[in-house]
This record gives sequence, structure tokens and C-alpha cells, in this order.
Amino acid sequence: MVSTAKVMICGDIVWAHDEVQSMLGPLSEIVRMDSQSREEFYRELSGKFAGTTVIYRHNTSADRIGIFDAELVNKLPTSVKWIGHNGAGYDQIDIDACKKRGIKVSNTPGAVDIGTATTALYLLVSAVRQYSIAERQARSGLWKTGLKPAHDPSALTLGILGLGGIGLTLARLCHGFPMKQIYYHSRTPRADTPDWIEYCSTLEELLAKSDVLSLHVPLKPETEGMIGEREFGLMKKGAILINTARGKVIDEAAMIRALKSGQLSAAGIDVYPDEPNINPELLEFRNVTLLPHMGTETQESQKSMEVRALENLRTYLTGGEPRDLIPEFK
Repeated sequence: MVSTAKVMICGDIVWAHDEVQSMLGPLSEIVRMDSQSREEFYRELSGKFAGTTVIYRHNTSADRIGIFDAELVNKLPTSVKWIGHNGAGYDQIDIDACKKRGIKVSNTPGAVDIGTATTALYLLVSAVRQYSIAERQARSGLWKTGLKPAHDPSALTLGILGLGGIGLTLARLCHGFPMKQIYYHSRTPRADTPDWIEYCSTLEELLAKSDVLSLHVPLKPETEGMIGEREFGLMKKGAILINTARGKVIDEAAMIRALKSGQLSAAGIDVYPDEPNINPELLEFRNVTLLPHMGTETQESQKSMEVRALENLRTYLTGGEPRDLIPEFK
């Protein structure tokens, strides 16, 4: 067990208040980050936060102190050894800076699988069947005006880019339609995939085979803008794009051009490059279903994420190796 442990709660705890006390209370002193600005937070690092051993981090903390960029990470006390991030994506943390400081980072991947996959499923069905257009028309007193012929999912192929927990959960949901065929591409093939999922060894192969492409890759330097002008050109004419990953995985300007040209017939988008701002051009497309980053917005997902982040910290404090250590540290 780590001696003289201190846990900083940095960001919101909404559903797991009891778990904070039951899981971490017996092991540590718990302090809550209530700084109202980055400058105030820096001042308090040598006061109430001095000696912090591990940090529970939620993205809501960025509203007051900003993201965990290199500047902030480098100012953390030398006693900090672990950041337990609440969320599957951890692009708000400068991992290289953490490595240089000897701070390990965990996330909460499995906790978001159902919530995010069902969001992707909704966007897929809405885009394929034009439901968002039809709903807006119904609310305006119109009745199936100007709708183009839609498709049954069983007539279409699904391509999944990134077959982690979310991607595999979406595949299982879509298999139940069924869709005509499900393909995926990841850096390496998964050994535990059902025989009804076919691996594509290259991104180019996946793009060429997919009627619907759903993105499930983390945002990293190598994935930023990975779906751009070239990739849209390799997709089938009239393909559909679904993004519940991160907005910056797509070259948004290229996506807009693909929508205007008809290279993309529709899209379903839950994430954006500059949240909470949405590019006004996207609002003009009738064939684009837009959600305000709703992937994990369920009570069950939110509590599961909080508890899983706390479990990672408890495991570290009791001398174990948290199960959700991010890949960069493995």
C-alpha cells in the first residue's frame, strides 16, 4: 500500500459519492478540487493539494482549470504517481508530459461500451432511414415531404474503424438487424471476434467495402484527421458516415465537401472538433443527424465510469496494477 496517500477529486462526482468514501476513504485523505481558475489551482498545489498521490479526473474540471496539458502536468506535485481519468478518451491529458514526470494514467474503456454503441446505432438508423428529416417535417406539420427512397439495414454493409469495446458492441447490435455484412479494421485483428465479422487488413479496403462507416478510434496524433479528402474519395458514392469517437478524427471541411458533392449521402455526428460549438454549415444539411455528444449520457454509464475510475485508483493504492492502464504505458 502507498503510505500517506492523498487523493484529489478533480471534476464532478455525480453518482458515486458513497463509493468515493467506501473505496478510497479507508486508504487515503480525500481532497476536492474546488479551484475556480487555473491560477488559483496552481497556488493551491503547494497548499491543500501538497502531497497528492493520485488524482481522479473528469473532463468537467477543464471548465475551471483547463485540460491537463504539459504546463499543468509539469506543475503537479512530485508526489503524484497516478491519474485515474473518467472516460474512455483521454485526449485532454498530455500523455508525453505524464511519462516524463513518471505519472501513469488509466481510463474507463468498458464502462462506456453500451452507452456509446447505442448512440452510434441511433445515428446509423436515423441516417439510413432519414428519421431525423422525417421527425422535423412531422413537427412542422409536413407529411413525408421530399424524402428520398431509404434502405433497410439488411441491404447495407457496415464498416467499423476501431474494434475496441464500443466497436464490438455496435457490431453485435447491428448483427441483430441483420446488416448485410460487417467489416472492421484495426491495427491488428482481434482474436475474439465472431465469425460473422470480417477483418480488413487496410483502411483502404474497409472504405471500399462499406456502405456505412462508423468511427471508433481514440484521438491521438496519428488519428487526427485520418478521415479526410483522400479517404472520402475512396468510399462508395453515397456512403454514410457515423462518428461517436472524436470530432478531430475527421477533417470536417473535407466531410462537408463530401456531403455537398453527394459522395456522402448522409451522416450521423455526436462529436465535434470545437465542442460545444457546431460548425454552422452542418446545421444546413437535412441529411445529417446531429447530437450534442450524448454517447455516455445515461445514469448507468455515468456511474459505471465513476466507479471504474475509482477502482483503478483503489487498486494502485493497495499495491496492485490497475486494469485500465492506457496502452501508452504498456
